[in-house]
Amino acid sequence: MTTRGIESMTIGEFGRRAGLSIKALRLYEASGLLPPATVGASNYRRYTPDQLDRANRISVLRRLGMPLAVIGEVLDLPDAEAVRRLDRWWATEQAAWSARSESYTWLRTHLAHGDEPERRYAVEITAVPARKVATLQIEVDQIQLVPEMAAAEWEIRRHLEEQDAVATGVHWVIFHGQITPDSEARVEICVPFTGAVEPAGRITIRLEPERLVAYAAVTRDDCFYPRILQAYDAVGEYVRSAGLIISAPPRELYLDSWENLSGSDDFVHVALPFEG
Repeated sequence: MTTRGIESMTIGEFGRRAGLSIKALRLYEASGLLPPATVGASNYRRYTPDQLDRANRISVLRRLGMPLAVIGEVLDLPDAEAVRRLDRWWATEQAAWSARSESYTWLRTHLAHGDEPERRYAVEITAVPARKVATLQIEVDQIQLVPEMAAAEWEIRRHLEEQDAVATGVHWVIFHGQITPDSEARVEICVPFTGAVEPAGRITIRLEPERLVAYAAVTRDDCFYPRILQAYDAVGEYVRSAGLIISAPPRELYLDSWENLSGSDDFVHVALPFEG
């Protein structure tokens, strides 16, 4: 049997050549990643040899642990853009693994040797100017926080690029509730930009007002749970001791992408807005 002059294969034959199970192929069909070339009257699915490359790419990306939704993004991009998307996702995976590794090291040291010396964070005050931001809100727990934040940031940046807006590596995350490994809360990812941009889907556009904030700078090596909580404690204690009135939820201002900084570089400002 041929499809447009190309020899086609049954789902079983295609699965053997692609190294994929029939169950996996049906999943990829249902998700829209790899529909069969034809579906016959008796619901028989046929695939063509030119679909093998796409199947192989899906298989490799799944072995890397990439979610199906992100795989769809990568496959739909031209190769040069797909490389950038893949690199950004991989950097996020490395950042998440680094955070897990540091949390393990912290807990193991705590169990083996007792409490580590508390880090003393210097708290500073600054005025943050009003800026236009593209935002996206998600519900997430501590375990999925890093990859979900990164996915939301990428979605926003891709939208901004499509509308020819200008953005830097700076962005921030606003925490509208307390996040733990066992409980979700709402977070808002914000990317400042210049240019004319319309909202789309989950992405909204708003003006972030000028604010006074108290903040502590945290290095990339220290930006993991639970150590980062010491920075939150330092900022909170400073605000309470100074008798300042908190005017907005806490936030983490990221100075650049994880992969662009070294471990000893300042990576994030843990900040609390207050009224002057």
